[in-house]
Amino acid sequence: MFTVGPLAENCFIVRAKGAEKAVIVDPGEEAERLLAATKELGVSVEAILLTHTHFDHIGAVAPLARATGAPVYCPELETQVLANIMDYVPWPGFGPFESYHADHEVKGGDELELAGLAFDVLFTPGHSPGHVTYSVRGENALLSGDVLFQGSVGRTDLPGGDWPTLAASLEELVSSFAGETVVYPGHMGITTLGREQATNSFLRELAQQR
Repeated sequence: MFTVGPLAENCFIVRAKGAEKAVIVDPGEEAERLLAATKELGVSVEAILLTHTHFDHIGAVAPLARATGAPVYCPELETQVLANIMDYVPWPGFGPFESYHADHEVKGGDELELAGLAFDVLFTPGHSPGHVTYSVRGENALLSGDVLFQGSVGRTDLPGGDWPTLAASLEELVSSFAGETVVYPGHMGITTLGREQATNSFLRELAQQR
């Protein structure tokens, strides 16, 4: 995990144990730092996976794709954001970021075989319209982007955000995965579904409403 940029976004370099290939998930900024990390780890980048296209998660996509030759997998409902990043930056003072045309679109139900790992793509909208979560099959691991955090959940006050939709996505994750499933979020610390069910006020409130 590499926390990058002024909004402290978590980018992940994911590989099977000892593997020489990896995927990068949500490279938000600091492309040179991330490239240096791949060299230090001794891995080549087979793909770049995006959970969603808020600028703090995609600012380093274009330079990383250019430097590594890795294809970019983007949620199908948000490819236009990746292709026109600066049109979707809601606050002044961030960027400039380089736009990128996605090499592949992903949607819920897709299965990806990359870098020796199997990723199941889950459609988890609410924080953004096309948000996806990547489940690493057989590893009890969720790359949750900005759906679920340690002690919190994704904000819904940005364009395309919607609390009932996010609540449904959270319910789906909680009901589909075991409590020991490790959550690798887009901000803050790594956690587990069980820990969040026990301590996260948002998830506890949802449980009470069932």
